[in-house]
Amino acid sequence: MYKLHKLIFTLLALSLFLLTGCGVKSSELSAGTAPEADKPVQEEPSSEEEADPIYITFEGTDLEGNTVSQDIFTQSKLTMVNVWATYCNPCLQEMPGLGELASEYEKSEFQIIGIVSDVSEGEDQTLVESLVQETGAAYPHLLANASISQAILTSVSGVPTTFFFDGDGMYLGGVVGSAEKSTWEELIHELLEEQ
Repeated sequence: MYKLHKLIFTLLALSLFLLTGCGVKSSELSAGTAPEADKPVQEEPSSEEEADPIYITFEGTDLEGNTVSQDIFTQSKLTMVNVWATYCNPCLQEMPGLGELASEYEKSEFQIIGIVSDVSEGEDQTLVESLVQETGAAYPHLLANASISQAILTSVSGVPTTFFFDGDGMYLGGVVGSAEKSTWEELIHELLEEQ
C-alpha cells in the first residue's frame, strides 16, 4: 500500500498538468486523504509496513434514479470516483477526457463514477444532466446525500477530488485537482498493473 501511495503521489507530482481545482490552491495539491471508513483513517506508514486496508460503505442514487452502493466496485478491477461540482470549471474541463477514458476500457477492467458534490438527491438535477451531456461524461453520476457525504465528501477539501478503489472496494489513493486525459491514462495503467 505504501508503494502504491508513493507511486500515485510521485506520478502526479511529476506529470499533472493542473487546471487547479475549485477551493484548492495549486500549491496545496497532494495525494488526497482517504475517504471516511468504518474505522479511523490511518496515516501513510512510515516504513515498508502495510497499513490496514480502508473500505467505505455508502448508498446513493444516480441521475436515472437507480440505487448505487459500494457493491459497484466489484464490477471492475479499478474504479475511479471523481467528485465534482456544477460551479467548478476545472471539473468541467476534465470531464470530456474522463468520458473518453470511461468508453475506452472494458467495464470489467476500469470504470468511472462521478459524484456531484453540490446537488443533493431530491433537488433539481436539470443543470447536472445538461453538464453531463455537454461534456460527454457518459458514466454514472451520483447525487450527494447523507451516506455519500459521510463516506466520501467529508474527505474532500476541494473539487475535483478523485479516489481510486480496487475490485474489492479497497481504497488505493486519492488526488486533489484536475488533470489531462493522458495523465489520468498513465496513472490508470499503473494502478491496473498493480491489480
